[in-house]
Amino acid sequence: MTEKTNELKRRAFLKKGLTGLAAVGAIPGAVKAAALGSPEPGQAAAGLSQAKPIVRTLGKTGLRIPVVSMGVMNADNPAVVQAALDSGVFMLDTANGYQRGRNEQMIGQVIKGRPRDSYMIATKVPASGRDKSMQGLDSASVQKAFLDNFDISLGRLGLDHVEILYLHNNTTRESVQNPVLMEALQKAKKAGKARFIGITTHANEPAVIRATIEAKGYDVILTAYNFRQDYRDEMRKAVAEATAAGIGIVAMKTQAGAYWDKERQQPINMRAALKWVLNDPNVTTAIPGFTTFDQLKEDLTVMTDLKLTPAELKDLKLGEQVAGLYCQQCGQCVSGCPQNLPIPSLMRGYMYAYGYRNLQAAHELVGTLDVAENPCGSCASCSAVCAKGFDIADRVKDIARLRAVPGDFFA
Repeated sequence: MTEKTNELKRRAFLKKGLTGLAAVGAIPGAVKAAALGSPEPGQAAAGLSQAKPIVRTLGKTGLRIPVVSMGVMNADNPAVVQAALDSGVFMLDTANGYQRGRNEQMIGQVIKGRPRDSYMIATKVPASGRDKSMQGLDSASVQKAFLDNFDISLGRLGLDHVEILYLHNNTTRESVQNPVLMEALQKAKKAGKARFIGITTHANEPAVIRATIEAKGYDVILTAYNFRQDYRDEMRKAVAEATAAGIGIVAMKTQAGAYWDKERQQPINMRAALKWVLNDPNVTTAIPGFTTFDQLKEDLTVMTDLKLTPAELKDLKLGEQVAGLYCQQCGQCVSGCPQNLPIPSLMRGYMYAYGYRNLQAAHELVGTLDVAENPCGSCASCSAVCAKGFDIADRVKDIARLRAVPGDFFA
């Protein structure tokens, strides 16, 4: 898609979509006014006071953020990101590894020239010691590698600081309480390169959240949180505990895979799924990964109205009858696999491929795993059991095929 086409689509969206959104207050001035706690000049005359955007405070950071932010991981159209910012979305969430760095570069181009107080950026850097190429390095080298990667992110973004720097992809108590990595994060914060620091998790979430609270060094937690998790009640308790400790909560994976089926014929009710998470008052904001103007417009309507309708609740109930694409990373399946396969990670790759249509992310994830191209070939039947009813063997065989695809195919 050409830059001219992107701009035309963005303008058409703003002209057509924001006319309707203005009636419910989902425009930049109204969002900023809500964040600052004061009305915009002429706001009442325009009728915007009738439905102000819902803005919450991110824990002890004091940051005031609309309940809908943008997860940019799967976005490759800068015009959609521009439209999001122009529509009142304040925070963009990215990561050092997304699209091999191109995601941060795209954001850098979009925000170039914009007032620095008109947006917030959160990025993520994984612990370098988890990378096979970094194993065996001393603590100082691991810390340096982490901070060097963060500096690369800042360079791509064209910024001297971000609002939030996350230690990415934590699944255990030990990972969030690692003193070497906590020190690296604190160095970035003290240097003014990150205003606030946090962790991300999409497995073993309640335990990881509680370990993060105990660590007493973090400001924010970005966690998977959605209506498909079997341990929803425990999640609510852990999130409430974090909020009580002053830690801000940002929700991801709110759409739980986006589709019920791999053919993408049965979409999950996105508005309902997003509302479900944001009805927890302890969640400050969510980062749905919208990639089109229609998806953006749909998510913006949630910014001013979190009430779930009976029809929406009925749509979410469908999750009780179908397996879907979202793996809650509970690990129940692992003990039943004689090959000791990293099934949860493979299922996450499956969701990237079929739910998000992000083959590059799926390929990169599968490439980090120690699995053969046909990992189930020696098993006559599958003894691993999924809590959600996934056909594990079928999905493992399907997604493992990506190992045979050269990485430059996705470049």
